[in-house]
Amino acid sequence: MRTTLTRADRQAQTRDELIAAADRMFTRNGFHATSVDAVADAAGYTKGAVYSNFESKEDLFFAVYERRVDRRVAEMEQTLASGETVYAGMERLIAGLEQRHDDGWLAVFFEFWAHVLRHPELRERFAELHRRGIGPVVSALERAADERGERLPEDAAKLATARQAMLTGLQLERLTQPDLVDAGLAVRMLRLAMDEGGPDGLRDEAPSGLRARRSPRQAARPA
Repeated sequence: MRTTLTRADRQAQTRDELIAAADRMFTRNGFHATSVDAVADAAGYTKGAVYSNFESKEDLFFAVYERRVDRRVAEMEQTLASGETVYAGMERLIAGLEQRHDDGWLAVFFEFWAHVLRHPELRERFAELHRRGIGPVVSALERAADERGERLPEDAAKLATARQAMLTGLQLERLTQPDLVDAGLAVRMLRLAMDEGGPDGLRDEAPSGLRARRSPRQAARPA
């Protein structure tokens, strides 16, 4: 039996198709080079359909970015939950980065980031999506510290942001210096952090920066 779509269903479908077309066009051609007309044409709609669903081209890009963030957060949460320990889940998350290459998206992401810097009214929305994107890592760091009865040396959100900044920076360098920064360098750097030894001299299961440094007096205290 054929189902008749309601007006709300049709509007949701139109919005979804516009976002999917915008993702393809932005990734292929860049933010500034992609016009609203081009997105509408790729989705099979008029420009009016775009502006009835989005306030501006920036609003459309945010919809694309938000959809990508939501999908990535779901993937990260599933991966982190798949490990026997929090650290095992984090290792699986790092390992998965080796299979993630989307240079077209990276290029337009950095292009839009630069655009945001020149338009302060966009910054908070952009930052909020950043924060949402690292949320699973923030939670994992907090759980890891609780499991081991340890104190994080910095706020978990700051630690997660610093790690993401390293990853993002290396991805940017790879786009411009692929002979120097190969696709696996970011993964190796994150693993170096995972492999740092603890105060007992053995391999520390915790990622670098998770174990709080102890004072000499604390270190001398018997376990």
